Amino acid sequence: MVNLPVGANFKRSQILWQVGLHIAGNPQTKYGGNRDMCIRVGSGAGESFKPSLTLATGAAAMAYAVASGEIDVAFVNPSALLTQAYRGTGHFTRALPLRIIANYPSVDRFVVAMRTSLGFRSLHDVKRAKYPLQISVREDPTHSTLVLIQQLLALYGMSLSEIESWGGRIHPAGPPNDKRRLDAIRDGTLDAVFDEGISIWLAEALAHGFSLIPFEAETFVTLEKIGWRKVGLNTGRFSQFPVHDCIDFSGWPLYARADLPDKVAYDICGALAARHDEMVWEEGTHEGVAQLGRETDATPMDVPMHPGAELWFREQGMI
Repeated sequence: MVNLPVGANFKRSQILWQVGLHIAGNPQTKYGGNRDMCIRVGSGAGESFKPSLTLATGAAAMAYAVASGEIDVAFVNPSALLTQAYRGTGHFTRALPLRIIANYPSVDRFVVAMRTSLGFRSLHDVKRAKYPLQISVREDPTHSTLVLIQQLLALYGMSLSEIESWGGRIHPAGPPNDKRRLDAIRDGTLDAVFDEGISIWLAEALAHGFSLIPFEAETFVTLEKIGWRKVGLNTGRFSQFPVHDCIDFSGWPLYARADLPDKVAYDICGALAARHDEMVWEEGTHEGVAQLGRETDATPMDVPMHPGAELWFREQGMI
């Protein structure tokens, strides 16, 4: 049972939260539609609601709203997109004054898997052949993997649209283990998968004639300048897979603008600790509250911490 603060107002708040979850989680709502949520803490005692803190989930571009003060605190997945917002690279046209409050531990990798029988050893081969690949990618138009795919393919002088112009086709997938994707892997309909969430689709692909496509050294150099990290695949929870260099897709930073009052960031960290047991954590990855404030495989931090958050973690002896 959820441990609510004392008072009928919080029972009502919990009911509103559940209503919001149900409506936002409607499977009939298309990706990119009304699937995100925003929480506002403040006073509803007058004729209008006066917010003191606004927290939200959404796509990476929401970093602009955080930087402008429209939203105070937001989540983004993965950490690399917050890095781009902070640096003003890749997905972002200018550097934004953002800081990390805490980083939700999540470990993942992005890979390109392709049917071995095609004989391609590089994305350069695909470009040279102008091959009409049948590719599975996420159907959510705002999904972070599509940002990476766009940036990656550009380094090989092509795009998903260009592949389609050669006669290729994009096969949309909802979650990484979408039944449509897995069935197409098994029946030979698909040529390639570009995605993260590899723990729930990659083994199936490798078992049905797919191989991992390597990226050249210069590709990694350019992607690292943008904000992506190069990582090994055959490590930790992915030790069952082949040795392979790929792109890190880890971490869900909870971030704010740099001038958010220190006390607000401090109190948010305290809230994460106080209500830790009420939160859903990634099984096998989360190691406790201290992990949220330090660099680990599951919590990459290429953006500075907010000073209020750093103070809280230091006072707890966690960093």
